[in-house]
Amino acid sequence: MIVSVIYFILYFSLFILLILLLLFNRKPYHHKLSEKPPVSILIAARNEENNILACLKAIEALDYPAGLVEVLIGDDASTDATKAVVDAFIKDKPLYKCITITGKMGQAKGKGNVLAHLAKLASSDYFFFTDADIQVPRQWVHVMLSEMQEDVGVVTGITTTKGAGLFARLQNMDWLYALGLMQMVADLKLPVSTMGNNMLLRRQAYEAVGGFEVIPFSVTEDVAIFKAIIEKGWQSRNIYDRRVLALSEPAETILQLLHQRKRWMRGSMHLPLYMVVVLVLHSAYYPVLLPFFTYTSVGVMAGIFAFKVVLQSIFVAVCLQRVRQQQPWWLYLLFELYLVISSVVLIIFFFLPTSIRWKGRKY
Repeated sequence: MIVSVIYFILYFSLFILLILLLLFNRKPYHHKLSEKPPVSILIAARNEENNILACLKAIEALDYPAGLVEVLIGDDASTDATKAVVDAFIKDKPLYKCITITGKMGQAKGKGNVLAHLAKLASSDYFFFTDADIQVPRQWVHVMLSEMQEDVGVVTGITTTKGAGLFARLQNMDWLYALGLMQMVADLKLPVSTMGNNMLLRRQAYEAVGGFEVIPFSVTEDVAIFKAIIEKGWQSRNIYDRRVLALSEPAETILQLLHQRKRWMRGSMHLPLYMVVVLVLHSAYYPVLLPFFTYTSVGVMAGIFAFKVVLQSIFVAVCLQRVRQQQPWWLYLLFELYLVISSVVLIIFFFLPTSIRWKGRKY
């Protein structure tokens, strides 16, 4: 019982601290671009015939000068009409190129291999990365570049899911909640992590670590390259702002969600110790709460549960408000149920001896 009490003291103290940081330690993003350099946008595409057109149209609509934006799309052995869709869209756009990736470069596999090839072909000093099912906002390049100070090697935006369905809305809250937790640590000027669907790398930093073809293979190649760049002494920036909020297609089924999150959990092995502590404290809530029931009353249990939901709802609501979103109060209650079920099922799924399935491949 003493261990449980100590845990809850630590858990709620940390949660209150994170809320205070969220409210009073917000980092402003007011850097102005002194110049507008050429940039390269790198996209790995595999079987994305239904999504990639929207992705490319969003890039075409960027408020950055079109003549300074090179777009490289790597077709990763698609078995659908992805390449045909891309070719039709870029036929009158000389700075857009679609490359069929057939060879293997170094240790890279899958998406990392595609990006390794594209980085070799890129002509600029700034590599923007996004996914074929992502739609970036108009100011994306502008705002991301504004945080690329001389000592910075990695800049990361935020991503969430779109869609009006209940499952999509819960995933939306989940993404913004997790990214909000990461942002609180990043705003303390500590390196956290990155996301390959909304990432900017400085060429010099990328080449300093040898690129995707040199770093050890990981199913989360973005986290691996981030770690390698930070270990080389480069700084990182995370931006929690609607001007860099990219929209992703949500997982359509529970199984898709589980494979996605299992891949992310593998990537969490690369996280710094302080982030691991935050995640462990966060994830251990119900494993500690349920046995605690044998030592206490229903009233105390209900109070602990309600306090957690209130703190969590405040945090999530502020995260949503920061990107000009909101959800009805009842969805915050459903969100807690979603977290409980998905967390328990994911822990079981993570330890099952199954491969990670991604874009029709197993890892």
